[in-house]
Amino acid sequence: MIEPDLRERILAQPDRVLADRDVMNALVAANDRAMGENIVDLRGIAMRRLEDRLEDLEDTHRSVIAAAYENLAGTNQVHRAILCLLEPASFEGFMATLGDEVAQILRVDVIRLVLETVQDNGDADPALRRLGQIVHVAPRGFVHNYMTNGRKVASRPILLRPATGLAATVYGPDAADIRSEALMRLDFGAGRLPGMLVFGSQDPHQFKAQHGTDLLAFFVGVFERMMRRWLG
Repeated sequence: MIEPDLRERILAQPDRVLADRDVMNALVAANDRAMGENIVDLRGIAMRRLEDRLEDLEDTHRSVIAAAYENLAGTNQVHRAILCLLEPASFEGFMATLGDEVAQILRVDVIRLVLETVQDNGDADPALRRLGQIVHVAPRGFVHNYMTNGRKVASRPILLRPATGLAATVYGPDAADIRSEALMRLDFGAGRLPGMLVFGSQDPHQFKAQHGTDLLAFFVGVFERMMRRWLG
């Protein structure tokens, strides 16, 4: 027999027993044992299947909520980064902001702006030297070759991937620490060679091929328009 105190508590609050999944499972299991092995309780089987489906739905719900929060956080980061880029009054300040505040907001370890040129001594330009390591001057065709990793295939506008053997040509001494990267082709307008914006991360999981690129596409669209304004 159930102890009187416990019996009274159950009778006073039966809803709490029904709401406790573990208690209900124990009661169903006890009922199955009481009926014996020759009797199959289809209602109990149906309940267990419904519980499994409910757990799957709850997991899906949590995943959707987590993805929504992550997307909102990413959107806020991109918006903050763009607002920072709108503040500088000079191109030097624009580049400094890109490599410092923007990198911190977007939580990337290295940012590089690759500019193709037909001149052999582009790196010797005093104006470019003042910009520091963030600007990398490269020969014509470098962007396509880097984004395709030297293969003769079409390149996508935005590419997320692990760092490759070509990383040293963009990151220089920082290449040894870079594990994943986001590559964004830049269109500076008719008559100009393409460029490339590169985000490098020490986290091998930060940029993966299965990640979405919508926010990066928006950032690149704004960045291209800013660069066209500076290029004149």
